[in-house]
Amino acid sequence: MKEDPLERIAREEKQKGNKNLKTAIIVLAILCVALAGVLGYMKYKEAQIAKSLNVENASKESFYKLVEQLNVEKEDLIHQMEDLQADYANLSSDYDKINSQLDTSRAEIAQLIERMKSTQATDRAKIRQYEKELGTLRTIMRGYITQIDSLNTLNHKLTAEAASARKEAAQRKKENEELTQQVQGLSEQVAAGSVIKARGLNTIAMNKSGKATDKSKNAFRLVTTLSLLENDLAPKGPLTIYIRVKDPDGIIVTNSVQTFFKLNGEQVVASASREVDYEGKEVDLTIYLNDVPEFFKGIYTVEAYSDQGILGKCDLLLR
Repeated sequence: MKEDPLERIAREEKQKGNKNLKTAIIVLAILCVALAGVLGYMKYKEAQIAKSLNVENASKESFYKLVEQLNVEKEDLIHQMEDLQADYANLSSDYDKINSQLDTSRAEIAQLIERMKSTQATDRAKIRQYEKELGTLRTIMRGYITQIDSLNTLNHKLTAEAASARKEAAQRKKENEELTQQVQGLSEQVAAGSVIKARGLNTIAMNKSGKATDKSKNAFRLVTTLSLLENDLAPKGPLTIYIRVKDPDGIIVTNSVQTFFKLNGEQVVASASREVDYEGKEVDLTIYLNDVPEFFKGIYTVEAYSDQGILGKCDLLLR
């Protein structure tokens, strides 16, 4: 017997409704299981935090109050770190070594603040560790302040001594030439530290017989003399002095021996050089420029250098 179409439609609708109801029940069951898992995990985390804080038997209200208090303490510690960071930013020195150390400490405090912000307030072990690091950075900063004050005091003392020595030298400049040189040495130490200075730079031309001449056609070699001043703070040991001779057209005079050195970070050619053993005392030296093919009439400019920079310059007129 053929099924009535209306009965068939009703039956299909009923089957579809039963299927949707079953699907909804399954979805609700899955959601309930997931929600129970989330709640269980939250309970587990609360228990773990409570255990780490030694408040396992405390009420939930006490627990959350303690967590709130720890967050307040964390924020207070962050503010202390930021205050110390500001103190480091305002601290400065005239000494490169201390400035380099300050930069390292500034980087450490910045990293400490980032780690502190990313750490949970309930992680008491790390919070206490960061608090100790903060105390260490405070102690280091106090050391910087003491060191800078001591160096500034010493620098002021040296400056005062230099001023006093210059005043005395001005009053007695005709009494003792050696005293004048000591005053110059002290002034240079205060102003330039370990930089080596020179005086008495002079260049003459000599003929083949070794006699001085001012005629270009008779010139055979150039002889440059100078004195390196006393400087107890300067590096001791071998020291190379270079001269650069410019002819009347501004061209560097050289011979077959190519000598180079660094000037302002660039490799440049020297006309001649001489190595001396510098031990902090005054040294007189002579540098010869030989085997120059030809000398011209006009003014020659001679500059003397060490690896630290220019020592002086002078002119030579050849007729």
